[in-house]
Amino acid sequence: MSTDTIFGKIARKEIPVQILFEDDQCLAFPDINPQAPIHILVIPKQALTQIEHASPEDEAILGHLLYVATLVARQQGLSEGYRLVVNNGSQGGQTVDHLHVHVLGGRAMGWPPG
Repeated sequence: MSTDTIFGKIARKEIPVQILFEDDQCLAFPDINPQAPIHILVIPKQALTQIEHASPEDEAILGHLLYVATLVARQQGLSEGYRLVVNNGSQGGQTVDHLHVHVLGGRAMGWPPG
């Protein structure tokens, strides 16, 4: 799995971003192309290209990403609700081959989303 993506470079601190949360497993930062008033990305520091490629060994990091997404949402004051999105593959809207969770909030979300 390649770590030579923009998110891999961010995780290695080669590209500076405003870090909203960081621990030894992941970090969160604002999306540069926000689709909602609050749009944050939560990425694992380890290389995992898609949720489709997750293995049983990735179960803990997948759960941790969702937990951190809720922490970040609370930190951003999204008490009235928010949406978590994980895109998978090009037809699923994934544009960077590094797994990431979108935290979207600050407005009402419509349904269906796509």
